Amino acid sequence: MADKLIIFDTTLRDGEQSPGASMTKEEKLRIARQLERLRVDVIEAGFAASSNGDFDAVKAIADSIKDSTVCSLARANDRDISRAAEALKGARSARIHTFIATSALHMEKKLRMTPDQVHEQARLAVRFARNLTGDVEFSPEDGYRSDVDFLCRVLEAVIAEGATTINIPDTVGYAIPELYGNFIKTLRERIPNSDKAIWSVHCHNDLGMAVANSLAGVKLGGARQVECTINGLGERAGNCSLEEVVMAVRTRRDYFGLEVGIDTSQIVPASRMVSQTTGFVVQPNKAVVGANAFAHASGIHQDGVLKARDTYEIMRAEDVGWTANKIVLGKLSGRNAFKQRLQELGIEMESEAEVNAAFAKFKDLADRKSEIFDEDIIALVGDESVTTTHEHYRLLDLAQHSEMGERPHAKVAFAAGEVELHAESDGNGPVDASLKAIESKVESGAEMLLYSVNAITSGSTESQGEVTIRLQHGGRVVNGVGADPDIVVASAKAYLAALNKLHSKNDRVAAQG
Repeated sequence: MADKLIIFDTTLRDGEQSPGASMTKEEKLRIARQLERLRVDVIEAGFAASSNGDFDAVKAIADSIKDSTVCSLARANDRDISRAAEALKGARSARIHTFIATSALHMEKKLRMTPDQVHEQARLAVRFARNLTGDVEFSPEDGYRSDVDFLCRVLEAVIAEGATTINIPDTVGYAIPELYGNFIKTLRERIPNSDKAIWSVHCHNDLGMAVANSLAGVKLGGARQVECTINGLGERAGNCSLEEVVMAVRTRRDYFGLEVGIDTSQIVPASRMVSQTTGFVVQPNKAVVGANAFAHASGIHQDGVLKARDTYEIMRAEDVGWTANKIVLGKLSGRNAFKQRLQELGIEMESEAEVNAAFAKFKDLADRKSEIFDEDIIALVGDESVTTTHEHYRLLDLAQHSEMGERPHAKVAFAAGEVELHAESDGNGPVDASLKAIESKVESGAEMLLYSVNAITSGSTESQGEVTIRLQHGGRVVNGVGADPDIVVASAKAYLAALNKLHSKNDRVAAQG
């Protein structure tokens, strides 16, 4: 029987550290449920000690997820570890993931600690965590650039204290596949008690080799856990891509000799959900989940695929969930059918009032758009979270006028708390005019870093437009996402969504492993 490769998903923690990718508790919970349907072994739900919002999200996921282990990151100190344990209290299966930097550069410049101090703090942190849970993971941050002798000393100590998983991060994406695989092999060979823990890999994609390095760590180094994210989401150039690792191991089972417990038919739905929630669009030529991943433009390729699929396809599109893009509902669909589809998509409403509000928006969309796809429903419900009363800014009405030779003009009505505001402005285009009208009343002073438009479903001008706006203010970077068949309306929704995140002022403590 083949070995099992553990899939550790950190979309909700390391992936969320992408500038502007922060998610609400409801969004995190929705993605966690999709990860559970994907049969991910471990879900790193967040960094409980970083903020009250992250604590609440980790707790909500721990209380809801039953089939995956739920994990929280914690720095190597008693406060962080205690906070993680508290958030994970309701989990059926819980893990605390604690870390401290071990490279000379990080110890000197960031921690300002001696190697002996780091060794002692790592050992005591794992001991403390082990008293709170039976499943403890330890990561030496910037492990790949650490001195091998010192790293062996630290890892032997934390395993002796009860660490059940040892993760070796390539924190800055510096590794080369062969060297990284042999690095892990060397550690496992030199550490006397290395067989007492599962070894894990966590690679960043700065040189475009996160997946290759992770697979080398598995094949050459003997690692049996891969830490990854949906769509390779993550800060800087991102993390190791879950879909690529899983399909590589599954497609080349002859080489890796490993089994994964992932339900691959849920990969594309997970990719869509993460993309639409964060506003990070998947490039068309992205492996496995890109729109062109199974497209064949060349006449020779098309002819070959028609005669025998395996001439040019090493995977079947339906095996990763591409067949899910079907028309599921229309304007004549009833409330029960809509509610059932929400459940199938893993979208759970907290009350019947929320279901009714979402259904009303669905009917409004169906009147304007004859074909409703899964992506439309996900976007609609995501938009619903923006228009609930707990959000400070809410779009009420928008009218704009533009014609060739005339300067576009927009009138916008929106709520700011309990106050209804009306504004109007000219602009270089209808979108520019609408956003300037909003800004004239809000006066946020935020700098726009990104404005992006993407069609939620392809193949028709009737598709909803999905707009992502990234704002920066006071050192914070946030994304706002809005969807609507009218691009101008979608843009106003996205701008208000970003302003809501700036208004929330949920501070986060950055950490990476």
